Amino acid sequence: MRPTLCQILLLGFLFTNSPQLFAEDLSPTASRMLQDVKYLASDELQGRGVGTKGLDEAAEYIAKAFRDAGLNVTVAGGDPFQEFEVTDGARLLEPNTLKFVGPEGKSISLALNQQFNVCSFGTAGKFDAPLVFAGYGIEADDVEYNDFQNLEVKGKVVIVLRRTPFQTDPHGAFAVGHGISRHAALTTKISRAFSRGAAAVLFVNDHFTGESEREQIAEQVTKAERRVLNAAEALVAAGSSSEPTEAPQKELKDAVTHLTQVRGLLTDYNADPLMDFGYGGTRSGKSLPVFHISQSACDELLAAAGQPSLQKLEQQIDDTGKPTSRELTGWKAQGEASLDVIRKPVRNVVGVLEGRGPLASETIVIGAHFDHLGFGGEGSLLPGSEDIHNGADDNASGTAGLLELARRFGERGPQSRRIVFLAFTGEERGLLGSAEYVKEPLFPLEQTIAMFNMDMIGRLENDRLTVFGTGTSPVWDAEVDAAAAPQKLEISKKPEGFGPSDHSSFYAKKIPVLHFFTGTHSDYHRPSDDWQKVNAPGMERIINAVDQIVQDTLTAAARPEYVHIAARAMLERTGSRPYFGSIPDFSSDAEGYAIQGVAPDSPADKAGLQGGDLIIRFGDQKIGGLDDFDLALRNYSPGEEVPVVVLRKGQEVELKVTLAAPRG
Repeated sequence: MRPTLCQILLLGFLFTNSPQLFAEDLSPTASRMLQDVKYLASDELQGRGVGTKGLDEAAEYIAKAFRDAGLNVTVAGGDPFQEFEVTDGARLLEPNTLKFVGPEGKSISLALNQQFNVCSFGTAGKFDAPLVFAGYGIEADDVEYNDFQNLEVKGKVVIVLRRTPFQTDPHGAFAVGHGISRHAALTTKISRAFSRGAAAVLFVNDHFTGESEREQIAEQVTKAERRVLNAAEALVAAGSSSEPTEAPQKELKDAVTHLTQVRGLLTDYNADPLMDFGYGGTRSGKSLPVFHISQSACDELLAAAGQPSLQKLEQQIDDTGKPTSRELTGWKAQGEASLDVIRKPVRNVVGVLEGRGPLASETIVIGAHFDHLGFGGEGSLLPGSEDIHNGADDNASGTAGLLELARRFGERGPQSRRIVFLAFTGEERGLLGSAEYVKEPLFPLEQTIAMFNMDMIGRLENDRLTVFGTGTSPVWDAEVDAAAAPQKLEISKKPEGFGPSDHSSFYAKKIPVLHFFTGTHSDYHRPSDDWQKVNAPGMERIINAVDQIVQDTLTAAARPEYVHIAARAMLERTGSRPYFGSIPDFSSDAEGYAIQGVAPDSPADKAGLQGGDLIIRFGDQKIGGLDDFDLALRNYSPGEEVPVVVLRKGQEVELKVTLAAPRG
């Protein structure tokens, strides 16, 4: 039987989009790696997110593979796991209260879940402090708008509108096209208040957003009504002729159903919804209590304090272009937020092949992260999705490569140097697993001579492989070229040692690195990153090249020489900020901005900052976390000297940093 055109097209689609359907054509190595990817990226493992059962099952799978390969899996306290804890959201406790207290015994008590909610990105704590209204909580010198100008907020409870002014103007100062919509971010507003010493923040919805959304739903109702009328007219016309009426009847039924749905949306629409606890996740570092209050509660307070309504204050800002910030004289807020940060145990997986001979004490690390995004949420590029994000390329592919190398070297037996195979967790949360290892290394870092990292090696196209870190040692260029040639790989070399994966943690400790990467794609951080799209033969070619580079490093007479390369924008995206040169320690929960290192010859390095420092003040700004530091840095220009206070081994140390021009 000759195939139809549809069958031919279908076969063409399958060949093009499902490279692993014909797995019988794969080599034993590619087939084995594909099976690893298939399991690690299965729905059974729930996307390998922090807190999922699947992440633990993946760790056990990797540990078994290391054990079966003949590696030593007892160096981390007798088992294969280096355990530590990470933050995984927050839980609401009791009590949670909020009351406004005014002169002459006046008071306004607010009801939880009706007139206020506690925000998970704040901290627990009590407050009893005067109230101020700080507009949108924006400080934007570049457009000459500052809600905090002439407003003292230290020790006070600050009411802040969400979003930005001038929303009716698509070309306004805070329009997205201007690139400064960051001013609308809740974390930005909290940092502004925190750095000024506020006691708490009370967010309140702006009116424009709710009204515009209501108008959009009303437009949908109008369109739905028009559709019903058109469908009814079509049915009448069909009935008066000999045309069939099934199709117009179905269209009328569908149109009426749709109209009922959108009318229900309009009837039930809440223009002033409170943020649920958990919205926005948790905030790094320490902060202050944060609540979300209703517009009606805010208006009741403003009226009692003799002030215009919230909507009038918003309108005044839009009309004049100037803030309407003010003290609410005689009124204070009394409240308490009770919440607790959830800490969950996670595990790196470690397997070791000991060396032999005079260089046995030197260590080579081969690594890949095995965690992913679980059911989406923070990090997902499909906002709102709760589908499993399987992460086949990111990074079941790199993990499969790690396991294959473990099998190969395990079969070969001891080499002239030690090899540590490390499967990192927490990479998607900010390189947490690798940061933990370099903080608590199982073997001395000064004797760790190289680190090879694989992250997203499953989508090889046009033979093109990107290798980061080629400039971190003089030997890498030649070794990469020699290893790539027999695999017919076209190498895109990136000299920098810093980048968005776990090799950065090692390079920060002055260890030469190479990081292997086949590039991003439309499935990146989406539920569609599935095993069927992985190029297993391409992975085998990449692993063959990595294998050769590792062997060359193992047998070299001398360790690779470390070369420092200035940190690039992909690690510290400076944008319009001056360049500082710090490397964040994302594993820290301390109050301040913790750094695990500084870029060589950076302003931070020249000023004497060190890995392990905790920045608690930058200029005149109090620093509670990375967000606060980022905002404080934007207040300065290249060439300015800024006093920086750090906590170092429990002692405050003040340093002077001369900022540099932004990095590209």
